[in-house]
Amino acid sequence: MRTVYVNGDYLPETEAKISIFDRAFLMADGVYEVTSVLGGKLIDFAGHLTRLERSLDELDMKKPAAFDNLLDIHRELVRVNEIEDGLVYLQVTRGSDGDRDFVFPDRETTEPTLVLFTQSKPGLAQSPQAEKGLKILSIDDLRWGRRDIKTVQLLYPSMGKMMAKKAGCDDAWMIEDGHVTEGTSNNAYIVKGNKIITRQLSNDILHGITRAAVLRFAREAQMDVEERPFTIDEAKAADEGFVTSASAFVMPVVEIDGQALGDGTPGPVARRLREIYLDESLKTAV
Repeated sequence: MRTVYVNGDYLPETEAKISIFDRAFLMADGVYEVTSVLGGKLIDFAGHLTRLERSLDELDMKKPAAFDNLLDIHRELVRVNEIEDGLVYLQVTRGSDGDRDFVFPDRETTEPTLVLFTQSKPGLAQSPQAEKGLKILSIDDLRWGRRDIKTVQLLYPSMGKMMAKKAGCDDAWMIEDGHVTEGTSNNAYIVKGNKIITRQLSNDILHGITRAAVLRFAREAQMDVEERPFTIDEAKAADEGFVTSASAFVMPVVEIDGQALGDGTPGPVARRLREIYLDESLKTAV
């Protein structure tokens, strides 16, 4: 049985409980991070911790008491659950003051809720999907305006995943004012003439930890990177595409709205970046 962490305690998952008045349950008032585990080690942990702190600050949410011990908690969950390859999910909520109210509870008397759990994903880095590539459906972006904060408000991205599944696709890219913002759970990129194009950082997209690492590695490898919005029509005419996320790393895109990119197989830029990212990230894993 899986061991999880709830507010200072390591518990069997069947014994884990939080209040029905927790604001994440009532208001989606919480943030989260997910860190990949490869070979029993955490990938890009420092980046995830930095982004978590930013999300908390942006929502005026108090840090959990165990914030400074999060690395130890992650490592312990990896150890007790015998995770070789997989994921560690962390969620911080504004907690509960024992009732429902739109007004934030008093920071001095209400402690945040801190929950962590693992998922075992054997062979995570050897995903067969990376050899096939993703088929993408374009959908309208109907999310709230602060997508740069990694909140637990995931209803519309979940709906987007289901729209894609219903259409026989693997995922969806969201479109706003004719331009691609990002995927349902990843950052989006196209490649045209060996130039990597991806939307610049703003409130419109999540500031991906994997995104930052991949773009750094791309520039170090002398690849041409342009950070700007691109249209869905531009994407369909691209030579290749890919997405990045903590759980998918670099994942090629081979089709958008039924139109093949290039020859319809994973392109050389996406393949090379996946290889570089995995190699370099393992060197700094903790």
